[in-house]
Amino acid sequence: MASPEGHDIRVYGRKKIEVTGVSSVERFDVTEFALITTGGPLAIYGTNLHMKHLDLQEGVVVIDGTINRLDYTEDSKRRRSLAKRFLR
Repeated sequence: MASPEGHDIRVYGRKKIEVTGVSSVERFDVTEFALITTGGPLAIYGTNLHMKHLDLQEGVVVIDGTINRLDYTEDSKRRRSLAKRFLR
């Protein structure tokens, strides 16, 4: 069940991760998944990563592999607009 914000992460023994509140998958390969979630952009790093389940209507992604790291990243649009303000 998702949290009130609609975004949760469940990691099962570093071998499987389930993310809810996902609105899009920006890119992925066997070492990194970049997701847009209601909690912000999320990068999942590991080895032998494979998408096991994807349902964007429900906002759920399940990834198998060895999970090494999770990072919430800065929204690139917001970062660019801040940079524009400083460069004026």
